[in-house]
Amino acid sequence: MTETNSAESQARRDLAAAHRLAVRDGLNEGAWNHLSVISPDDPEVMLITPGYTHWKMVTASNLAAVYLDGTPVADGGAVPSTAGWIIHFPVHKAIPQAKCLMHVHSPYITALSMREGVRLDTRSSQQAAQFHDDVAYYDLYDGTLTDEVEGYHMAEVMGDKRILMMRNHGAMVAAPSVGRAYVDLYQLERACMYQILATGDGHALTQIPTEIAGQMRAKATAQHHEPYFDAMRAVLDAHEPDYAH
Repeated sequence: MTETNSAESQARRDLAAAHRLAVRDGLNEGAWNHLSVISPDDPEVMLITPGYTHWKMVTASNLAAVYLDGTPVADGGAVPSTAGWIIHFPVHKAIPQAKCLMHVHSPYITALSMREGVRLDTRSSQQAAQFHDDVAYYDLYDGTLTDEVEGYHMAEVMGDKRILMMRNHGAMVAAPSVGRAYVDLYQLERACMYQILATGDGHALTQIPTEIAGQMRAKATAQHHEPYFDAMRAVLDAHEPDYAH
């Protein structure tokens, strides 16, 4: 790991932990997809999943650190995949409050994104209610991403929402910290799972009152997610401590 102050060192450990937890929680897809966070040392530096690296192999020291023009911070340092750069760099730049971004193709999020005309029903479960009126939909799938114009379009659609559901392409979660983003991602996958399981045999969903759903969303956005994230990371500290190196 390059010399950094304690803030970036912690951000690196947090992001590495999120990769490892995603493997344990079934949210990853091998060496694809990407998680990123803006360095607390320098708002012009993005820490992101190293390209062509299985998430079980991600550590605090092998994360890619790149300037917002794409140049690696260290000569010969790791770089993100092309798709990772195209999606994450423009969204971070266009939405400054989105310090952390997590884009995944996890099973239930992706399955919901594939269903024609289906939206996340944010009044269907207490997990889903945490995202009430906080989900945007990117309904265009262009295939292979080729330039950052696509990322800027995603940022425009996402606006100030925490979640961007991406047609046929999973989702992206935005948050001010790694801990908040990961807990939201975990809960979003569960919300999608519950909706798919509950409707799979043709049943309609019962609805949480709109007022209650709004209250749950307000509580979810106000509370501190870090204690939950730390509780999850304790499993890594016990069984995969190398993530922090």
